[in-house]
Amino acid sequence: MASSDRLPRRRFVRQVLSAGALSAAAAASGRAAEPDAGTAPAEGPDDLRAGRHFIPTPVFTAEEDARVLKMFAGLRVADVSDGMDRAGLQDLGLVSPDIRPLWRDTEHFTHRMIGIAVTARYVPTNHPQAGRRETGEEFSQWVGRWYKEISPEPFVPLIRDGTALVLEGSPRVDVGPIGSNNIMGWRVKGCVGVVTSATARDTDEIIAQRVPLYFRHVGRGIRPGRNEIESVNRPVVIGGVLVVPGDVVVADGDGVIVVPRRAAEEVAAYAHGVLEGDKAGRRRLYERLGLPLDDSVK
Repeated sequence: MASSDRLPRRRFVRQVLSAGALSAAAAASGRAAEPDAGTAPAEGPDDLRAGRHFIPTPVFTAEEDARVLKMFAGLRVADVSDGMDRAGLQDLGLVSPDIRPLWRDTEHFTHRMIGIAVTARYVPTNHPQAGRRETGEEFSQWVGRWYKEISPEPFVPLIRDGTALVLEGSPRVDVGPIGSNNIMGWRVKGCVGVVTSATARDTDEIIAQRVPLYFRHVGRGIRPGRNEIESVNRPVVIGGVLVVPGDVVVADGDGVIVVPRRAAEEVAAYAHGVLEGDKAGRRRLYERLGLPLDDSVK
């Protein structure tokens, strides 16, 4: 391989994987996250040259996440939006309607999802593309190195029961970082669904597999030569909305809404009142019309 074609990302990926493992360990132990050194005030320009994060990533235990998810059980995007109004967060958290469900189940509503955000950010690459390889084996080796060193999935160790995987990406790059195989692997680990600002491929299979996916449009290409991982479990932007790891993500046919963790309890309490009032009113109308009760009013 020519020197211009090398993939100098091993140190970065090791650091990302290490950070992800530490976050997972902290969450499992119930410890709060240590303050990020990147949030300290800068003393001068030299302190900023290596880059600095200013929004810290909170860490919650699995038990804390389960408690919050129980508060939101059964809620719809519309109910949560009303709850956000009640909490003084009107028009905040509403993800652009361009990000929509890949598939919908209007009988049992299995396309809906409520989860706790784990995030990652993929960016368009500026590394050389594959070019022409002499053999298929050489090309496969190049692909394997890219997946391992430049565009891996360091967020996987953070997935647990109730995780909503939130992936920021570039919709202008024709790449499908989410496919039928990896989305099932995430589901096996406890992921309730995926929200992305970008693309996915293998969409026929994902529909057949019934994994909730909210995305912008189809992307066909593989990651190698097209994108790379930038960060994991840091704040991301999805459809114009800030998503901080640990926030509550609710998605259904109306789209996606993100609830800041600090407001979760107040939002959920009011939203349940809205939902129960709606169900009661519609049940009466169903009965007057002689319609059988469906899952939406039970």
